[in-house]
Amino acid sequence: MKISIITVCYNSEATLEKTILSVAAQTHKDVEYIIVDGNSKDTTKAIIEKHQDKISSWISEPDKGLYDAMNKGIAMATGDIVGILNSDDTFNSDTVLAEIAAFHQANDIDASIGNIVQHREDGKIIRLYSSKSWNPEGLKIGSMPPHPSIFFKRVLFEKYGDYVLGFKIGADYELITRFFLKYRISWKYSGITTTAMLVGGLSSSGYSSYKLISKEIGKALGMNDIPFSAYKIHLRAVWKVTGFLKK
Repeated sequence: MKISIITVCYNSEATLEKTILSVAAQTHKDVEYIIVDGNSKDTTKAIIEKHQDKISSWISEPDKGLYDAMNKGIAMATGDIVGILNSDDTFNSDTVLAEIAAFHQANDIDASIGNIVQHREDGKIIRLYSSKSWNPEGLKIGSMPPHPSIFFKRVLFEKYGDYVLGFKIGADYELITRFFLKYRISWKYSGITTTAMLVGGLSSSGYSSYKLISKEIGKALGMNDIPFSAYKIHLRAVWKVTGFLKK
């Protein structure tokens, strides 16, 4: 089973090399690794060039943001399934992709969801973000599985579309809503902890971000004709805190 891994980056010189080496260390050998760089102004391109032997294909050009870059990577992908690995994240172990391939081969599903660990810059793990209890109905109140833990069949993007560019930080939420709730794709919880994720991304940067993503969650659900309560979405911090304390 061929797995396409997509990393999008911009001015990622501080972290990208670890990400690349994490992919190169995978024991699963049928891996297509794609990097989409947004025409970085630091040494990101030099790092990519240094490790070209570990990368299947890459481009560096201006884009319209994170989700436009992801769409470019998806268009370049030729694997059976597709996963996203952010430029400041790494795979949780060297066997993750072998485990993902075995899981998809054993299960006739469109997508798998798993877990991630979140850590600080000093490496201290602060949370296991698990999808074990998640189900698509949770999307109606703002509950989403960790995006980096999801592996999709590539054909889903051809059938149901890519990331919508009209979102600032919620296009991943919209795509997951569209795939899981509107088109009811088949899926299964893998139990695999796929990714070690550095805390501090755009969608976790404070109250203003919380307000924005609340608005974009409603927009994503509305676009896909999914009934929802804006009140419950705005209260999602309550179950987030509860879930964190249970970890």
